[in-house]
Amino acid sequence: MPSGPREIVTPFRPIPLDVPEGMKPNEFFNSAENLNDLVRNNGLLQNPEGLLLYRKALGHSNAFDTSIIYNTSQRILDPLSRPVRRTQLPDAVRSVWNRMNQILFEYMLEQYPDPDRHLILAGEASLDATWPLTSPGVPSIRMLHNHFIVFDKDMLRAAPLADPKNPNLTDGGQHSLFQAYLRDVYRAFFDALDLDILRSCAPDSSRIALTGYPQGLPSWTVQGGVSALREVRFWKEYDTLLKGFIDFYRTFFGQVSTRNAPLPRDLYFPDLVERKLQFNNEVLKTAKMVRDRCLKDAKYANAIRWQPAFKQVIYRNDAGDLIVAISQNSIGNAITELLGVVVNRRPDAEAYAQAEPALIDKLLDVRRRLVEADLGEGIATPYWGA
Repeated sequence: MPSGPREIVTPFRPIPLDVPEGMKPNEFFNSAENLNDLVRNNGLLQNPEGLLLYRKALGHSNAFDTSIIYNTSQRILDPLSRPVRRTQLPDAVRSVWNRMNQILFEYMLEQYPDPDRHLILAGEASLDATWPLTSPGVPSIRMLHNHFIVFDKDMLRAAPLADPKNPNLTDGGQHSLFQAYLRDVYRAFFDALDLDILRSCAPDSSRIALTGYPQGLPSWTVQGGVSALREVRFWKEYDTLLKGFIDFYRTFFGQVSTRNAPLPRDLYFPDLVERKLQFNNEVLKTAKMVRDRCLKDAKYANAIRWQPAFKQVIYRNDAGDLIVAISQNSIGNAITELLGVVVNRRPDAEAYAQAEPALIDKLLDVRRRLVEADLGEGIATPYWGA
């Protein structure tokens, strides 16, 4: 069996969408009107904190696929002011978010226990709100949301190899600026973070043999496996990785933007940034390289994401260990592509109908667990009751 990224087709039921004249679909998707429709037709559970669990109408997988979104569409009408990453959540909301994540991930591991049969992942792709809504690959709903996905590995084995030059596969961090030019500095910065449950692991142990991905991303093994996800300490460390990434990102691109720029304000780890990055010649040399190209290449400069954009995932490797990885997000591609899975979603109501009953049964099953844990109340739709 050759190792390489796979390209699969996931059928979905065509969605009648009445986009007002003069609006692009992605612009409409971010409206309060569309979020109300999402609740009515695909909502599974919501809670007073504003977190909404929903069925993915345009999913990545029909084995298991669901998302949680921090639905601020009614309270924050300005799309540029809506939270787009976990660090922007109020503490009480983040606590509930983490508990929901823990229950959903544990459910996936329970239902799909064999790592040779199923690929399990959860995580989020975040874009700063300054990204143009109509840019290729930009998520249709620009509010903090994450994904819980299971892929059948037999389906992946049978799928054709994806083109390794597919732009979605060249954005996983393995071909990014940090990995290509600052690998040692980048890893040393992460190594200096205060982590106990998360332990840095070698690329070979984090890589999925079937796809050959991730390819060199900084990765960490979750010591204690799924039981660690029940500990507050794990989620604090998960956030520590994100905060460290944000500090690195802001510091580097601040130097790209302005030569000899002062350190960014409100860093999470100012002492670490000063010690590891401020006078690092590799960082400054690479920043100059990018800055010089921006001055000469308008298209390249326009593609720069000046504010932190990332993908962070938890997944199960071939040995059954839980792995955490984080990556730059330059073009807004799906988190599945970090693991070498390219998804083409195609309208096919008949094929979707064959998979829908089993999918809905599982989504309602995990919803019951969330309700029992006081994490929200069920939502009735035309397809299921509350």
